[in-house]
Amino acid sequence: MHKVIGSSRRGRVHFAKSNSDEYKPPKFEAFDTKLVTPRAPTTHALSVLDVDMRVAENKRAHNTSKYKNTNLIVRRNQEFLITIRFDQPFNNQWDNVQMEFLIGSTPDENKGTYIVLSIGKEKLDGRWKSRVVDIRGNYVTVGVTPDASCIVGRFQTFVVVVSDFGKQRTERNSDTDVYVLFNPWDPADQVYIPRDSDRQEYVMNDVGIIYNGEFNNITTRSWNFGQFEQGVLDACLLVLDVGKVPLMYRGNATQIVRRGSALMNSQDDDGVLVGNWSEDYSIGTAPTAWTGSTEILLKYARDGGVPVCFAQCWVFAGVLNSFMRCLGIPTRVITNFCSAHDNTGNLKTDIVLDEDGRVDRSRTKDSVWNYHCWNEVYMKRPDLPDRFSGWQVIDCTPQETSDGLYRCGPTSVNAIKEGELSYPFDAKFVFAELNSDVIYRQSDKYGNTNILHVDTAYVGKLLVTKRVNANSYEDITSNYKYPEGSDKDKQTMKNAENRGVPARDYLPLPEAGVTIELKADTVKIGDNFKLTLNINNQTSQTCTINATITGAVSFYTGVTSTTFKLENKVATVNPKNTSKLLINVQAVDYMPYLVEQANLLFVVHGRVEETGQTLSTMRDVTLRPPELTIKVNGIPRVGKDLMVIVSFRNPYTFILKNVQLRLDALGLIPTRIKSYEQILPGGSVQYTEAITPQTPGRRVLIGCLDCAALRQVTNQLEIIVL
Repeated sequence: MHKVIGSSRRGRVHFAKSNSDEYKPPKFEAFDTKLVTPRAPTTHALSVLDVDMRVAENKRAHNTSKYKNTNLIVRRNQEFLITIRFDQPFNNQWDNVQMEFLIGSTPDENKGTYIVLSIGKEKLDGRWKSRVVDIRGNYVTVGVTPDASCIVGRFQTFVVVVSDFGKQRTERNSDTDVYVLFNPWDPADQVYIPRDSDRQEYVMNDVGIIYNGEFNNITTRSWNFGQFEQGVLDACLLVLDVGKVPLMYRGNATQIVRRGSALMNSQDDDGVLVGNWSEDYSIGTAPTAWTGSTEILLKYARDGGVPVCFAQCWVFAGVLNSFMRCLGIPTRVITNFCSAHDNTGNLKTDIVLDEDGRVDRSRTKDSVWNYHCWNEVYMKRPDLPDRFSGWQVIDCTPQETSDGLYRCGPTSVNAIKEGELSYPFDAKFVFAELNSDVIYRQSDKYGNTNILHVDTAYVGKLLVTKRVNANSYEDITSNYKYPEGSDKDKQTMKNAENRGVPARDYLPLPEAGVTIELKADTVKIGDNFKLTLNINNQTSQTCTINATITGAVSFYTGVTSTTFKLENKVATVNPKNTSKLLINVQAVDYMPYLVEQANLLFVVHGRVEETGQTLSTMRDVTLRPPELTIKVNGIPRVGKDLMVIVSFRNPYTFILKNVQLRLDALGLIPTRIKSYEQILPGGSVQYTEAITPQTPGRRVLIGCLDCAALRQVTNQLEIIVL
């Protein structure tokens, strides 16, 4: 129920500035209705008794019913209905009633933060639209259409009765606040995406899959985006507030995604997540332990904007995905396998070998990440030619600064593919992640280097994202790159060079006539295994290859830790033939040095004895962790108890200490965390949770076991609640 709290003097209402972000309407002294001259057709001033935001039906119409929020949530450029109850019949020819929508601490009509709409005799021009839909006695139903480019956020709502003696405004009531979001369903909105299947996947799907591992041994990780969970929308708006994003920019999707890519990391502001690649997570949560975004965003909001510890690239991408989808922007997580981290943007990743062909760790500063996750958002780019609208790269993992902040994008995927790198934002950096050459150099004892081999195809081998309405991945490499060596690929490189990328003046190198390739099967942590070195002699002469194999423990970022293997092999290969060399790798050699995510990097340097030509290659092997098992007892039915059982066995000869087990299931339970002081060698743990589903539909149970000695132990189970 709303009460009239008074009127102003005749004329414009003046808004007082406030230190808070919430506008508080001025208190006016009530006028004496006995002094008002009776007006036709009623005998006293019109008063508002109630405002019904018609939340349920409006949410259905605006595709916002999934938000667990009691307030009205609508989308831009789409009408929503409000019913107002007066104390007497409403006459739209005589009565002058307005609706006000306000956001921020200093509402201003010129800045789009103070919206005034007429629902009576007075006609007002503005970008938002209103109309009287129905009048039934004391009840008036009004249609309100927010502008297609209006500010996205939470607006306060007031109904104002205007008379010759001033204005009577309903009192502040948070229940009538309305959230306005981007509208990917509407062609007039900047983020419109034409296919409904894409909208269902990239806006409405609240559970996804993030891909990691290596390009020929892809692993998956389910992720709860949770954009509709209670408190998440307010947390996302808090991110914008803490980041001091001006309200005038919050209707511009280009600005939102650019600033959002900065605000997800805390590198130079109080962003959501603290990046950490040190292996020391003692004051927070290990990046590998998270199962979704909800826990992170709600913790950030609960702590008043204090950054959450810790994250690496897939966590940054997962949370940014939730943030964008929550605001209504179509977004997806991308994984780029063999992603170059090119500090200089010169499209060169140098691997330095010593005189004996071993990797020189002290001189090898560049790295190729096994995988790197970023995001794409779908939108029009009014600031670019039309052909560069569509999918845009944004990346919030703090790698390099852009305009003084750690952020990246938005940059057009189409522009990257064509080598058109002069358009905003950060196109050269993204292009380098996909197109850098791996240059193997050999150094002498004086520090002089010469180029041994250039691999132009190693970086950006494969880009994937979750397929629409499926649990498999979609290969989107062709969105970013033409086939290696094709005429269009060469044209792209010429375009890039014309836009400031250094020319490949070191190409072409003399052909060795011999190629080498490293292969490995899927390997579990703790297994002995064999690498296969395939040597293909394409010449008409017999060749003798002298090869040096270096094996090192590495992080997923390609940075090596400890070298555990050094071996020399010799092979004689007949003309037009292929020989195989087997390289034995023993667990006893690598296990003492493993770092998180259990990656081994092998580099091979070969020399053709007959010609002196050299060739090099490298291969990352990601060791698979042991299995985490998730089972349910019973048939999932609404209102019926369901037992979820998560179990794990330690297959190793060492104790797992300070183990944390997470169980997450959107729509079923909030995140559960179970801690174990230790799991002995050969020992098992079993965690049981009783769940009572409240609504039918598809649900995903996600489990994750994590400790310092063992990361990335995850599994998921999809169930259908009847």
